[in-house]
Amino acid sequence: MRFIADFHVHSRYSRATSMDMEVETLARWASLKGIQLLGTGDFTHPTYFAELSARLEPAEEGLFRVKKGDKSERATRFMLTGEVSNIYHQGGKLRKTHTLIFARSLGDVERLNSRLHRHGKLSSDGRPIFTFPVKELVKMVLEVSPAFVLVPAHAWTPWFSVFGANSGFDSLEECFEETVDKIFAIETGLSSDPQMNWRLSKLDAITLISNSDAHSPSRIGREANVFDCELSYAGMWDVIKKKDPKRFLLTIEFFPEEGKYHYDGHRKCGILFSPAESIKHSNICPVCKKPLTVGVLHRVEDLADREMGFVPKGAIPARHLIPLGEIIAQALGVAPGAASVEREYMRIVQVFGSEFGVLLERSPEELSKHVPKSIVNGIRRVREGKVTIVPGYDGVFGKINITTEEENAEISAADQMNLF
Repeated sequence: MRFIADFHVHSRYSRATSMDMEVETLARWASLKGIQLLGTGDFTHPTYFAELSARLEPAEEGLFRVKKGDKSERATRFMLTGEVSNIYHQGGKLRKTHTLIFARSLGDVERLNSRLHRHGKLSSDGRPIFTFPVKELVKMVLEVSPAFVLVPAHAWTPWFSVFGANSGFDSLEECFEETVDKIFAIETGLSSDPQMNWRLSKLDAITLISNSDAHSPSRIGREANVFDCELSYAGMWDVIKKKDPKRFLLTIEFFPEEGKYHYDGHRKCGILFSPAESIKHSNICPVCKKPLTVGVLHRVEDLADREMGFVPKGAIPARHLIPLGEIIAQALGVAPGAASVEREYMRIVQVFGSEFGVLLERSPEELSKHVPKSIVNGIRRVREGKVTIVPGYDGVFGKINITTEEENAEISAADQMNLF
């Protein structure tokens, strides 16, 4: 069975998230996007876990669906997921890592939460904080049940990740020590992509997965994974662990330059540097003389032992996309959150079935029968990688441009009427 999965989202109980982040709304948006399998997020939060227990029912082995909803919403499958933060000292440095935890059953989650409750306040945030080393987290989780899976989250971001420039490690072995054999996958994050990770030979045996880390329903699927395998908990992890390219078909990626930690810089001072520029300035902001936030690209450069462009044997392909809403917004010349964008988005998805159906499957000729030329041009340019991007830095998302002045000039009056 071919399907798209996005494992990393948050609930409304995490900081800076939409109040709409609950399973029924997520199931509805998954149907619009064309996502068949979605993580629940935040299963450690007591109130949210109670909601999951009440609102979900078992489906395939280790997967769930909403009890109430229309046919398309109940077709969405959920995997029980959470993210935790470990902040602790190791090797003379303060370390801050985020880890995704995947569970097979509500009973396993209930037992794990009972253990974690002894070490931190689970109700304080959807992503709880613990002060013990992450290797102890691995031991604790797998003692509760060997069916749990742990994956380092957004592995390269500067502040809270396994390889982060400010608080991370130089290798998985350094971080996880004697438990490193339990780690067989990492999440690349929005500011890096598989091509960047392929530069590290020590990651060749690790499977790279990509997820949205969505804080609002419309953001799910901005990164995702495409499988052709049995839709079940055990089947899914067998594919990921074995990194089987016949069953793990590809990852769907942000253009990493659009991620908010791709380049180096200092947001308060308006300083945006490439790694080479940062090195010239000794990683110091020329305005305030404080250390720059060293971004993901710079960190990859520091640890890489291969040149950009190297493709290791057995690598899972990656395809870069831009969400349909952003493409529509640029065609309209308005902000992505505008009402006109939502109307056009819903109309297009209704015609073609799902957002990923539009972005991945439909030909320009098919799209042109129902979609304004400016939007079709935008989709075509994204597929061809013909975009220009001012890279993101220090918490600021990159600015991406899809359309050209020449293409905008070609938009017909009829197109403009349809768009508005």
